[in-house]
Amino acid sequence: MPLDLGMYESRADYKSQKQCQKTSFAFYQAVRDLLPVWVLEDMRTMEVFHWEEDGRACAFSPSEAFLYALVHDHQQYARYILNRFSVRALEMPSKSFCCCQASTTPHLAIAVRYNRVTILKMIMDTIKDFTECERQSYLNRHGCIHMDGSKTALHLACDLVRPECLILLLGHGACPCATDMAGNSPLDCLLRQICQSEFDMRTKHICLGYLILFMPKLRFQMKGQLQDNASLWRSLIGDQAFQWLSGSSPPSLFVQAMQKLSQSIPTDQLDSLPDFLKPLDFRLDQV
Repeated sequence: MPLDLGMYESRADYKSQKQCQKTSFAFYQAVRDLLPVWVLEDMRTMEVFHWEEDGRACAFSPSEAFLYALVHDHQQYARYILNRFSVRALEMPSKSFCCCQASTTPHLAIAVRYNRVTILKMIMDTIKDFTECERQSYLNRHGCIHMDGSKTALHLACDLVRPECLILLLGHGACPCATDMAGNSPLDCLLRQICQSEFDMRTKHICLGYLILFMPKLRFQMKGQLQDNASLWRSLIGDQAFQWLSGSSPPSLFVQAMQKLSQSIPTDQLDSLPDFLKPLDFRLDQV
């Protein structure tokens, strides 16, 4: 009786796949447990593999390791990877990590989703070496259609009401007028959050203040809803903010001055401003 070599090859593939799953989980646990950087790098370069769809066992790339550091907020490991590999750490991971290979790299979306502000700052420092065109492309690309509905990182920051992520993205050049596949701007996303619930309204107002400071033009779908439900929106965002967003009046001189100021100084220097000029102290009743 002839040997069924195919059967043995399948068994070998099966064992290899199971071994990859075991070592992948070991690496996941090691990053989750915040083990030292040298331990993690020894594991990544010599001991652990993940299984690709084409049947290959592959070592974790710097980009894939950086995703794990983001998820588990391993700041030392994230800093090491960015310092050691620079833009390679921000490259697209393999299909086993991100199915939408045509979209932006998922690191920005993960940083916003998990509110990893410190690591997001590291990413912003890294992309300073990009050309202006490359930086704009990186910040404003759409995310995974399956996980994020093809939204930009700025849309996610508004959806999830992440003010610190929002100001970092805006201050480093993310476009506040970009639209998702449904034509919604980040402002549309935030206004829907304001309308749906009064929970954490102060944080939502801070996010709205940030958007107003960085929006050169009012392009958003919900403008008609504001005009049709004036009393509701006046109560939600204040009379002055409503007048400007609905197109009834231009922004005040204070807001126009703050727009110029916020767009002309580096984001990391906002804390050096006097308290009454800090965006965190920006009040919508001043709009």
